[in-house]
Amino acid sequence: MDERLMSLAEGQHYPAGTLYVVATPLGNTADITVRALHILGMVDAIACEDTRNSALLLQRYGIDKPLIAAHQHNENEAATRLVERLRGGERIAYISDAGTPGISDPGARLVDAVRAAGLGVVPVPGASAVITLLSAAGAWVETFTFVGFLPSKSQQRAQAIAGLCGSTAAQVFYEAPHRIVETVAALAEGLGGERRLLIGRELTKRFEDIHECALRDGVAWLKADPNRQRGEFVLAVSGAAASESDDGVDAEAQRVLALLVAELPTKSAAKLAAAITGAPKNALYERALALKNG
Repeated sequence: MDERLMSLAEGQHYPAGTLYVVATPLGNTADITVRALHILGMVDAIACEDTRNSALLLQRYGIDKPLIAAHQHNENEAATRLVERLRGGERIAYISDAGTPGISDPGARLVDAVRAAGLGVVPVPGASAVITLLSAAGAWVETFTFVGFLPSKSQQRAQAIAGLCGSTAAQVFYEAPHRIVETVAALAEGLGGERRLLIGRELTKRFEDIHECALRDGVAWLKADPNRQRGEFVLAVSGAAASESDDGVDAEAQRVLALLVAELPTKSAAKLAAAITGAPKNALYERALALKNG
């Protein structure tokens, strides 16, 4: 890379004994920052989710560093080894397969271990599937809740969605191709088909697809072309209308009730939700029964 560009990243102090959490491209390899390249070329070693994928990525940039596997199955063990190396004064970068580590990707437990050891963690921002999609969403996403992956089992997924139904913030989800149709169907059933849905598929890659529709129409759009069910997905769904219902149970009371119903008997959940939110207990009890039966 041009030395003048690389010099732009040299103005910041990069302390030894520090973990550098580095975002990498989602798909298009041009979407990496100059600062990320500078740090990846400077560190003593690079911990990564998959050494094979990372080796190919780094080769594209002409970077040759020792790689250390640190994925969801060995993250605690890897963290112990990495902390010892950091205590020895090394600089170590961590990258996941794509995007920003620790956001529905490995890396969070590694950061916890490094912080618990009293060592430094420096984030190196870059590509994020969540922010990439939301930047193309428009003004209807003023606030949002990042949910990540919903549970794969239908009952737990329905309970998780019920806990979101009263929130006025937009909700953002990740999903894999083999579950995308059933997840969109479950969202429409649990949140209401009139909400807005923004589907981001294969973001920044060759077959990137971004589609907005009513939530009720999402499944039909996905099924209209088998190719639309391929790739990695990010979904954004608009939040509930910020208005109180006829029975006096507003969106926040609905959210609290749904969370409590998942853990407590119906009567107890309604009583506690009423105490927390001030909403009518009888109305909450009726809604709790509907949630349990649903």
